[in-house]
Amino acid sequence: MIAKSMEPFLAGSSVIRAMFEEGKKMAKVYGAENVYDFSVGNPGLHPPKEYREAINYVNNEMDPHLVHGYMPNAGFESTRTAVAENLNKRFGSEFTAENIIMTVGAGSSINVIMKTIFDPGDKQVVFAPYFVEYANWASNYHAETVVVPPNEESGFEPDPEALKKALDPKVKVVIINNPNNPTGAIYSRETLEKIAEVLKEAEKEFGHPIYIITDEPYRELVYVDKEIVFIPDLYDNTIIAYSWSKSLSIPGDRLGYLAVSPKSDNVEEFMAAATVANRISGDTNAPSIIQLAVERCLDAQVDIPYYKKNAEDLYKIVTEAGFTAVVPQGAFYLWVKSPVADEKELVAAAKEERILAVPGSAFACPGYIRLSFCIANETIQRSAESFAKLGKKYFG
Repeated sequence: MIAKSMEPFLAGSSVIRAMFEEGKKMAKVYGAENVYDFSVGNPGLHPPKEYREAINYVNNEMDPHLVHGYMPNAGFESTRTAVAENLNKRFGSEFTAENIIMTVGAGSSINVIMKTIFDPGDKQVVFAPYFVEYANWASNYHAETVVVPPNEESGFEPDPEALKKALDPKVKVVIINNPNNPTGAIYSRETLEKIAEVLKEAEKEFGHPIYIITDEPYRELVYVDKEIVFIPDLYDNTIIAYSWSKSLSIPGDRLGYLAVSPKSDNVEEFMAAATVANRISGDTNAPSIIQLAVERCLDAQVDIPYYKKNAEDLYKIVTEAGFTAVVPQGAFYLWVKSPVADEKELVAAAKEERILAVPGSAFACPGYIRLSFCIANETIQRSAESFAKLGKKYFG
């Protein structure tokens, strides 16, 4: 017997994960080199040398009792201080260790934030297309998700006017994912300033804080000359959710943080509650070895030019096959317009050519498919013939 509340989750089990499992089955039949799996954002690059050296140092040179023991639920003070100082160096902010909680990845950060903020019946606003887990996580805390429709005409930037219409007194959170999964868009300063103004007006009208959760696991993955706007500069009630899964290629190591703006409302009370929320989530604390390693290589990154080349090569292959796609500005996804209304038909046709993609309906944006290009460039090159065949089915 399972809880009735779990039944919808089983029925709507992750399309992305299902495609990933399908890819493994197909690899056994056709050979891994003949299956072009663009479904999951699982980084294909190795972690940088600095991270591997830091892991070795922590394991071989540091006190084992410190390395493997408990620490404060918010994480090692040395790690939190290093994260705060790194943010301040990069963005001119004024974070301290007291504004940081180390977490088990960005997903854990967002769950801790939601646990701290939501009462049953509260709401969050998300901008389609969006990462589907945002709604699932909110439901953990009996909160509703309000979806702002996609703004295709403006390159999938959020629409501040549509946000304004979506707000009501029950809204406590607005999630911004920048650079965006799945579109690869980087949001402009003008758009984010307008969003900040809309929320400031709503806070005054409703008489309570509305928090922006800025989900930033792709912050370092930028391929164009466009700034990643530091949202705490625009809006006081901002909470950053960050993960090193993408920037260091360590998704299995599960480390992230939440950073609450020092200018946010009742920041000390919020941090105290969030620290408890982190503990009672069952995580207790973030992985100790990974905390100590990451604090020693905060400026390290994976090979960003490699992903940029992947983006350019895949865009060229897909568009030469006749498809229309959004030029990736950041993250590691290509957002491709379906030539048929039901993009699941395109996903099925792509599978016949041994191409695995994710339908846009998985991100509340039908009519598109997502291709993840964080894979070997050789796989992208080998996929060209299959994309050409797929294009001929629709464009002749």
